[in-house]
Amino acid sequence: MADAKILLITGASSGIGAATARAAAEAGWSLVLAARSTDKLTALVQEIGEDRAVAIPCDVTDYEDQRRMVDAALQRFGRIDAVFANAGIGGKPGGFSGAPPESWRAMVDVNILGVAYTLRATLEHVKKARGHVVITSSIAGRRTLSGSMYSATKWAVTAIGYGLREEMRGTGVRVTLLEPGMVDTPFFDNAPTAALRPEDIARGVVYALSQPPGVDLHELAILPTPPVE
Repeated sequence: MADAKILLITGASSGIGAATARAAAEAGWSLVLAARSTDKLTALVQEIGEDRAVAIPCDVTDYEDQRRMVDAALQRFGRIDAVFANAGIGGKPGGFSGAPPESWRAMVDVNILGVAYTLRATLEHVKKARGHVVITSSIAGRRTLSGSMYSATKWAVTAIGYGLREEMRGTGVRVTLLEPGMVDTPFFDNAPTAALRPEDIARGVVYALSQPPGVDLHELAILPTPPVE
C-alpha cells in the first residue's frame, strides 16, 4: 500500500510485538518488524504479507545494529512514521539480596539501553514525519515491587518517556507510554492466571496511534479486570 504509514516495532517476533504487528496491519499500517528471532519474524511477515511488512533481525542492545535496522527500514519504505519501542526481558527471582547479578545487567541492557538506542536511531526520521513514539513500560514502572530490578528498569523507561516528551515538545512528535499489567506472553515460563492477552495490549497501541494530530495520549495503563468474587 503506497499510502500506508510506516510503523517500526522492536521485540516484534512474539507476544505484544507480534500481536501489535497483526493489529497494526489490519489498521492499514506497513511494518518494519525487528527482533533477534529471524525464523519467527520471517513467519510473521509471510502471515501479514511481504508487500506490507519487512523482517529485520536486530539485537537492541547493539546500537550499531539498531542503526542498520533503521537504514534497512528506510531502504525498504523510505520513511518511518511511528516507532513502538517494545523489546524487553524479565529477570530472575531473588530480589536484590539473591538474584544473580548478571540478570540485572541483561535487563538494564535490553529494557533501558535498548529503548534509548531505538530512540536515538529513529528520532531524526520520526521528527521529519511529525510522527509518534510508543514505549512499552509497565505498571511495574508505576508501583513498587519488592526487590525487583525489573521494576527498577521499568521506572527508568517511564522516566525516558517523560524526558522524551519534553525533548519533543514543539516538534509535532507525540509520545505515549504504554503501562500493561501482567500479560500472558513468552515472558513467563508458566502461563499466569488472570492475565491480559497480547491482543489486549495491541489494541491499546493501535488506539494510541489512531488519535488525530490534536490529541496527545500521554500514558495508557492497561490492567486485567479483577475477578468477580
